[in-house]
Amino acid sequence: MRDVDCIAFLQEVLPRLGLRWKGFRNVRRQVCRRLHRRLRELGLDSLDAYGEKLEHDPAEWAVLDALCRVTISRFWRDRGVFEALRDDLLPELATLALDRGDTELRAWSAGCASGEEPWTLALLWQLELAPRFPDLELRVVATDMDARLLERAREAVYETSSLKELPAELRARAFEPFDGNEQLRADLRSGVELRLEDVRRGAPVDRGPFDLILCRNVAFTYFDEATQCDVAGRFADALVPRGALIVGGHEHLPAGAANRFAPEPAVRGAYRRVACSGETR
Repeated sequence: MRDVDCIAFLQEVLPRLGLRWKGFRNVRRQVCRRLHRRLRELGLDSLDAYGEKLEHDPAEWAVLDALCRVTISRFWRDRGVFEALRDDLLPELATLALDRGDTELRAWSAGCASGEEPWTLALLWQLELAPRFPDLELRVVATDMDARLLERAREAVYETSSLKELPAELRARAFEPFDGNEQLRADLRSGVELRLEDVRRGAPVDRGPFDLILCRNVAFTYFDEATQCDVAGRFADALVPRGALIVGGHEHLPAGAANRFAPEPAVRGAYRRVACSGETR
């Protein structure tokens, strides 16, 4: 499969999945390799033949959608985000929650892949911040559209390469050896719920409203503008007033969401949900 042919194919089909070619430029080879394997599985000799299959077999679009999922995840990924969460954002959000009379601090990790992000958030809270807020419990809902990745998240077993950015002290306290890899301690896995859910189609509203939503390097990289606006609106609806949304450091919210979020200077890629008229700030 020639690169130019794969590019042309992706430029044609991605919009039908609510995705945009711009987000796939740097990762296209990974997706193209998956497409090549899929063609071999189906006994097809070209992308043109695969395009014909898509037109005559609507179920194949779900397979193609899965082939286009790009997951890059590590513990403590982009350390500045988690340092800011530890030092500033989470303490402030916790104080606001207590002022409202809440007993839970609620977070949503959207597009959580194999769990590195929600587990990082959970161990950061339990090992660093919980003693400061004994009357508050962190509850994290982590969603992804890939059942296979969610199963890995439930096992909480990771190669050492996934932990290389995690501060050594946290790593020593949180993990134990397991069959040549490392596993998150069982007592640190409470308070995180893993759910199969596509952020393009819904939100875990039964677990909200949320004080914090993390959706990094997913929606605002790979989704097209219309889908980004839908997702941003869903996030705004799911957040408490002044709740925080964190996206990737190189991502930006679509123009259509500008009136519902304000940039948070403390963290690159962070926004605060703007309170509507009549809401308590």
